[in-house]
Amino acid sequence: MYKNLARGLLLACLVAALAFAVQADERPPLKVGFVYVTPIGNAGWTYQHDQGRLAMQEALGAKVTTSFVEAVAEGPDAERVMRDLAAQGHKLIFATSFGYLEPALRVAVDFPNLAFEQAGGYKTARNVNTYNARYYEGRYLAGVLAGKVSRSGVAGYVAGFPVPEVIQGINAFALGMRAANPKAIVKVVWLDTWFDPPREREAAITLVNQGADVLTNHSASTAVVQAAEEMRVGVIAYQSDMRALAPHAQLTAVTHQWGGYYTAVAKHVLDGTWRPTPVWGGMKDGFVQLAPLSPSVPKDVAAFVQARQADIVAGRLHPFSGRIVDRDGNLRQAGGAMPDAQIATMNYFVEGVVGTLPRP
Repeated sequence: MYKNLARGLLLACLVAALAFAVQADERPPLKVGFVYVTPIGNAGWTYQHDQGRLAMQEALGAKVTTSFVEAVAEGPDAERVMRDLAAQGHKLIFATSFGYLEPALRVAVDFPNLAFEQAGGYKTARNVNTYNARYYEGRYLAGVLAGKVSRSGVAGYVAGFPVPEVIQGINAFALGMRAANPKAIVKVVWLDTWFDPPREREAAITLVNQGADVLTNHSASTAVVQAAEEMRVGVIAYQSDMRALAPHAQLTAVTHQWGGYYTAVAKHVLDGTWRPTPVWGGMKDGFVQLAPLSPSVPKDVAAFVQARQADIVAGRLHPFSGRIVDRDGNLRQAGGAMPDAQIATMNYFVEGVVGTLPRP
């Protein structure tokens, strides 16, 4: 009798476990929405975020479904789009632009069971997290390369808005360039927009006419890279590897890689372990990578840049370390590695940067 009872209990447990597994398999997929500030295009800021979306989708398969809205202006339009995605049942939204923070915070209040991830922000809420990359690590290496190959000792930098993230990149590039050539200068032209291909192109041409023989940018289109190819100057692409658009001009590219992070976040939402924990990942985390160096880069220069990259990944080199003086002669750091809090609020240019610095 006891054996029969035990068999019966075991059978009942097996049936219950099978029913639970079937029920779990029948759970609807997690709906994940993405809000993009520009069209996706074939390279650039938004393109890299969309590559991350596709990588997450491939990694998680039927566990997720994704959708996106592109070319969404920062401000009221972003809030409207996020509210629409929330109303459609999305449980995770990636807001992929700096100016999306305040709209995300407002929408989050009305949808407390929805997880928001916002790129580049500086504050969180109960259901809003922020994530960012240490782009300045790649920028420093780009500056080292520019300093080694530039004949004029002048680089041109096309920049969107004077927010700390952009200023970090300009300063890191200048520090890297002057580590290779102490007399090098970096000329900056501001756009006051993230995406405006004609203006980006115009800024690039202006910088070349001012003596720059290497260009780089912090803007969202491919215009600077294409202008460099046409004008026969070197270029270090940003966000995406753009060799296809500038096979002769591109020296390398500082690329953004979001697939691993997006996959990890979605997994946390699926298993109920997601919490707003700000993330600032770098080269060692795979968030930032250098594209292969152009064959035109001398072998000794390539080896030098790759060695510096290995030092950054291993933690032996920090772009903002040692004695740092701003371009007005003020001592900003006497030595050591600059704390994250100071990097995150950077609002000055270092020595060697030429151009205005508007206040955001």
